[in-house]
Amino acid sequence: MAWVFAAPFLILFVLMYAGPLLAGFGMSFTDLRSTDVQNPLNVNGVGLDNYQRLMQDEAMRKAAWNTFFFVATGVPLTILLGLGAAVALHSGINRARVFFRVGYFMPHVTSIIGIAVAWRFLLDPESGLLNQGLGLVGVDGPAWLAEESTALPSLVVMAAWRGFGFDMVIFLAALQGIPRDLYEAADVDGAGRWATFRKITVPMLRPALLFTAVYSTIGFMQFLEEPLVMTQGGPLDSTLSASYAIYKQFGVGNYGYAGAAASVLFTVIVALSFLQFRMLRPKHH
Repeated sequence: MAWVFAAPFLILFVLMYAGPLLAGFGMSFTDLRSTDVQNPLNVNGVGLDNYQRLMQDEAMRKAAWNTFFFVATGVPLTILLGLGAAVALHSGINRARVFFRVGYFMPHVTSIIGIAVAWRFLLDPESGLLNQGLGLVGVDGPAWLAEESTALPSLVVMAAWRGFGFDMVIFLAALQGIPRDLYEAADVDGAGRWATFRKITVPMLRPALLFTAVYSTIGFMQFLEEPLVMTQGGPLDSTLSASYAIYKQFGVGNYGYAGAAASVLFTVIVALSFLQFRMLRPKHH
């Protein structure tokens, strides 16, 4: 029965994704360029040359580091914000819960392009609302998207703001499924609020934590629209992501090289997902 329910996704995956993935992997061992599409006889096998070139490409190394920073900071921040909002809604707000749940979730289903454009205006050093607000308290705000030290963290904050509403909905559903008698027993035993949260709530949320961690990591590893719209990868490649670098290589027609970079990114995403499954899967006693 599980395979029956999974079949629609698996069929679509094989038809829409598996073929292009394999084609891109095969392409990564060639010198295929856009000019060779009409003349496939000009394509030559290059073995691992594209992968060796990746290791020596300064822009790709910079993009890899930026992506690592984006994931390492953005995923925990998104999960913490989502968990905090879920706990607050679950314990303190009843009548307005639907209003806040929809409000926090709306950015997740809003076009990322529209959000990126709005945040670009919000962070504008001259007319942006953020710097205007800082100016009211006597603080001279920086050029958030034009300085290397603030550009990438600004994208992290925007991505976490956009994504935490989804995590909140997942955590809120998981919190509502925790049996009340566990909390009642802890209360009888004299456990404090923090001990109850650490010993009961967090262990019971392991499946939700696993899902949100894997889902957020996959999304953050592929971040593209944010730097594309807001910074164009600048300043000085400080917001160039792996996906954006691959996108640029495809854009200039380096299909073989871009295929190698895409294959490496896919492998890293799979490896991270596997590691998260090993670390966060529910423990059976």
